[in-house]
Amino acid sequence: MPERRTVALVTLGCARNEVDSEELAGRLAADGWHLVEDASDADVAVVNTCGFVEAAKKDSVDALLEANDLKDHGRTQAVVAVGCMAERYGKELAEALPEADGVLGFDDYADISDRLQTILNGGIHASHTPRDRRKLLPISPAERQDASDVALPGHAQDTPPEDLPDGLAPASGPRAPLRQRLGKSPVASVKLASGCDRRCSFCAIPSFRGSFISRRPSDVLGETRWLAEQGVKEIMLVSENNTSYGKDLGDIRLLETLLPELAEVDGIERVRVSYLQPAEMRPGLIDVLTSTPKIAPYFDLSFQHSAAGVLRSMRRFGDTDRFLELLETIRSKAPQAGVRSNFIVGFPGESEADLGELERFLTGARLDAIGVFGYSDEEGTEAVTYENKLDADVIAERLEHISRLADELTAQRAEERLGETVEVLVESVDGEDGAVGRAAHQAPETDGQVLFTTGQGLAVGRMVVAKVVAAEGVDLVAEPYDLLGGDPQTPDEEAGR
Repeated sequence: MPERRTVALVTLGCARNEVDSEELAGRLAADGWHLVEDASDADVAVVNTCGFVEAAKKDSVDALLEANDLKDHGRTQAVVAVGCMAERYGKELAEALPEADGVLGFDDYADISDRLQTILNGGIHASHTPRDRRKLLPISPAERQDASDVALPGHAQDTPPEDLPDGLAPASGPRAPLRQRLGKSPVASVKLASGCDRRCSFCAIPSFRGSFISRRPSDVLGETRWLAEQGVKEIMLVSENNTSYGKDLGDIRLLETLLPELAEVDGIERVRVSYLQPAEMRPGLIDVLTSTPKIAPYFDLSFQHSAAGVLRSMRRFGDTDRFLELLETIRSKAPQAGVRSNFIVGFPGESEADLGELERFLTGARLDAIGVFGYSDEEGTEAVTYENKLDADVIAERLEHISRLADELTAQRAEERLGETVEVLVESVDGEDGAVGRAAHQAPETDGQVLFTTGQGLAVGRMVVAKVVAAEGVDLVAEPYDLLGGDPQTPDEEAGR
């Protein structure tokens, strides 16, 4: 009997890429490939790249080169690039990085097994020619659901075979997903949509991810049920813009309807929504996010800046006062709500007064987590053509200043949570010495975490009611109520006192 073909998936970038990798894993496993964790144990190493900003692109190239080194002293015979960087640059990446034996775009995902086998056999699969994926879907959102021939990574568009191997998503209808988990975390992301119709002047993502298109609610629910069967306790809904969900399905308020249904899935303890646009926040959505049991009162709001002039140059909306009003509305409904955001400093034309306005917003916003990035030109974006570019040393100085302020403010916000009652999903346990988890205001990877003073009686995947007793930067230290001997209250009860 021939030895099974082995493949390892190395994932970089955001949670959306993690979903795409699990789709590729599902497709490969269904075709007989054996998935391994360590690239050195694989015949083929598939690197799911990120193409968002320069630092992420460098990490992707480094990962490809590292995997290529394995060919000299390991089992690995081929290294293949997939993901956003591969889609965005295609042939250009293949020419610049001959160490990659293949550069595959999104259109190759449906035939990933054949593509890898061709490369493994010494054949050559022509790298794709990049194109503006916004042009692949109709301009009218209402017509996009019929465009079934457009590749949408992470969407349930395929009919799986009847005899799926163990561990793959079961057929729950003609649009059932092919997905295999790459890990045993009690948390998993679920694609809510793909693409983006916004035209932010600094962002290239729509050009290689395409126009916005929602997944059908039945697909999202079906995948969530399957994940619950696999032991997942928390799902995080991801896309480039979750607040636009449903606009191409005829109901811009569809998310408000879907969330309570997801919260009722057996086995799911928490549903988290990421990637929200401040300009698209609706009163009804805020109400659902702040009042529905098992829906985390968590707001991942893409502010990017708060000075009105800078935001207009970014082709975005809002200002400091409007953003603060939005946060006040959220916290009036859920005082313990978590809020995080990212910001760009040094945008072309940003003045000292604009930077001061951003400081005013950050100081008043009481955000739980803040990401700060220095502006850099992204080819193909409108901002590349802007005048009044700031010197690199000015951008670096402002980045350091705002980053330092962000660290101080998020640490202060963590201190404000002392004494709060929080529900924590346990994600790792180190014997009786301690355990680590996350509260409702903390998303995986991007935010802080909760450190338990003991791991006794705790288990991965368990939701624990605990009291915050200390803060370490953005991280919280908490004690489970059963160890305190107190009468545990839910966060809602605590907030209502």
